Amino acid sequence: MAKKLGELIKQARTGAGLTQEQLAKKVDGVTASDISKAERGEKELSQAALRQIAKATGVTQTSLLEAAKGGKSGSSGKKPAASSGKAASGTSVKVTASEKKLLELYRKADADTKKAALRILSGEQGEGLGSMISSLLDGAIDLIAKK
Repeated sequence: MAKKLGELIKQARTGAGLTQEQLAKKVDGVTASDISKAERGEKELSQAALRQIAKATGVTQTSLLEAAKGGKSGSSGKKPAASSGKAASGTSVKVTASEKKLLELYRKADADTKKAALRILSGEQGEGLGSMISSLLDGAIDLIAKK
């Protein structure tokens, strides 16, 4: 049970592009050594720590918590597409380098930035974005003209 959970933690961590030290910084009361031991199945982490790991790595909390309880590990969880190449339904997904970079930036963003990004990508702020770019260009032209 601990070994399977450790494998899932490692898959989630590497899929999110995090080192053990980087992940430990995102989890209260857990060191890089603790992460290493958990990945090897030598240490059990609290449910609170597993929830924080899930949030930091982009996998579902259920996948890690079920594995910790000895349930169907990973069957209901999603793995990060950049590492697994599989969608939650089990179909293959190809992720370009640009998509991977967008995912990494999205994961690091605060809640307001994530909402704004979703509005832009869904086309809800198309005109506002164009106006903003136009204003920035006008400002840059003014600065150049003054020199």
